[in-house]
Amino acid sequence: MKLKTLACIGLAFLPFASSGAYAQNGDTIKIGVIAALTGPFVNIGKPFEDGIKTYMKQHGDTVAGKKIQVIYRDDGGSNVELSKRAAQELIGREKVSFLIGFSLTPSALAVAPVATQGKTPMIVMNAVTTGITAKSPYMLRTSMTMQQMTEPFGAWTAQNRIGNVYSLVSDYSTGHDAEAKFAKGLQEGGGKIVGSSRVPLANPDYSPFVQRVKDQKPDALFFFAPGAEDGAGLLKAFSDKGLDKAGIKFLGVGDMTSDSPTLEALGERALGAVTVLNYSTALDNEANKSFLKAYAEANPNRPAPTFVTVAAYDTMGMIYETVRKLNGKVSGDAAVKTLSGMKWNSPRGPISIDPKTRDIVQNMYIREVRKVNGKLVNQPIGVLKDVMPD
Repeated sequence: MKLKTLACIGLAFLPFASSGAYAQNGDTIKIGVIAALTGPFVNIGKPFEDGIKTYMKQHGDTVAGKKIQVIYRDDGGSNVELSKRAAQELIGREKVSFLIGFSLTPSALAVAPVATQGKTPMIVMNAVTTGITAKSPYMLRTSMTMQQMTEPFGAWTAQNRIGNVYSLVSDYSTGHDAEAKFAKGLQEGGGKIVGSSRVPLANPDYSPFVQRVKDQKPDALFFFAPGAEDGAGLLKAFSDKGLDKAGIKFLGVGDMTSDSPTLEALGERALGAVTVLNYSTALDNEANKSFLKAYAEANPNRPAPTFVTVAAYDTMGMIYETVRKLNGKVSGDAAVKTLSGMKWNSPRGPISIDPKTRDIVQNMYIREVRKVNGKLVNQPIGVLKDVMPD
């Protein structure tokens, strides 16, 4: 299916039917995907496609007698006006039953009022800002929140006698949030932040910051930045300046050590890095084994799947289950009601949608980069069970 750009389309706000039941055109149920499919955030958007393709290859394109059609719109990740116009067109012209995707928080926030007016469920598959599902009664989330990762990770750090931590995060709202939540969990567990620095979001040079950390001699460095490339850059400086040899542990959120491309690029420099995330390809459960096999068959030339891929895969599963439970008669209100409280057996473990917040409840995994059978993996070494979104 070719991508259709909206950059040159001057769409007015398309009128919505009052019934809010755009669910089906005859025997077809349409799903609109709004994502960063080109540009600097493509590493978030493209895994959406991979996960959707994997689920549909594994389970077919028909459910409850209805044909499932997926329609993609590229918003580049950060063009909120494009996100909004895409949603307007998908609801008003294409008559989609569901809007899914949303690589970054600004995109999700821009679409929230459109989904509300159109009474169309929108499912966030990445944007991690805490509390955004409150912006529309039709918004749900299958990814995670920053608080779900960093606050319990801070508590785990203190419990494991890593008491003195230096914090280094990107200087923007999500970085500040990551730092604050991690510090809260750490301090409540008896640990403390012994120093902190914030690095520029664009083209940071980590060397002077890492030297500052080494001079401080903490037990560990906690790091957050918005992408795998930053994780690779920081870990390279961390290793090259000998922080690992000085006994300082590296702590971070999971995409800092993504299977691809970070671990491949860093090699043994990444050994020993400890991160928190809701998924690892190394999880030993039947759902993950089935997913990895289907993923390899559906996406033979793509990198290893990520937590974003799994969120997309789970989203499709939950949509299929919703259509099945509604016997193919989908309306916005009925779909949201069905999705709220739904429990699902995911490759990442058991998940559910909290009916109060419409946000996800899930396990978080503490992973350490280890070499297993000659390959670097994010090996789970601990699990934080059923973490609430807030």
